[in-house]
Amino acid sequence: MKRIIVISPLIILFIICLFTLFYIIGNKDPNKPPSALLNKNLPSFTSKSLFDNEIILTDNDLRNKKIIINFFASWCTPCKVEHPLFFELAEQYPDLYILGFNHKDAAKDAKNYLKDEGNPYTFVGVDKDGLIALDFGVFGLPETFLINEKGKIVYKYMGPLTDKIIKDEIQPRL
Repeated sequence: MKRIIVISPLIILFIICLFTLFYIIGNKDPNKPPSALLNKNLPSFTSKSLFDNEIILTDNDLRNKKIIINFFASWCTPCKVEHPLFFELAEQYPDLYILGFNHKDAAKDAKNYLKDEGNPYTFVGVDKDGLIALDFGVFGLPETFLINEKGKIVYKYMGPLTDKIIKDEIQPRL
């Protein structure tokens, strides 16, 4: 009986090490959880324009277009880091529809942010209550989605985009 008590912690440690080894070998990145929406249709949404409440955009307005959707906020520091890259994308891909969703942000703050930093977006929608982000499965800001002409989500990135991510992951899909 004493032998089992002595060996039990070693067996538990061995099992934990084994699971850790499988996790490392499996190249799982905790910063890149899989998206349930990958290769699925763009979720339905309706959003008012940040700049004109009379203008409304729906998912139906985006049919047959290549789209990048970016969830951002004026209070989001990583969003500010990636912001200039959207100008480069807009310049390199003039047919690319760049949709920004201002997420849980005061309209005044968002407008001032885009006035100061520039507005690279084709349309800036308002996601004041976070329901659009919820439909997209957004975990935090910024998050970016790439949608093909068939309306399928072909790529998702959590966190601020970088030149490398755009070159290696987004451009090949455009």
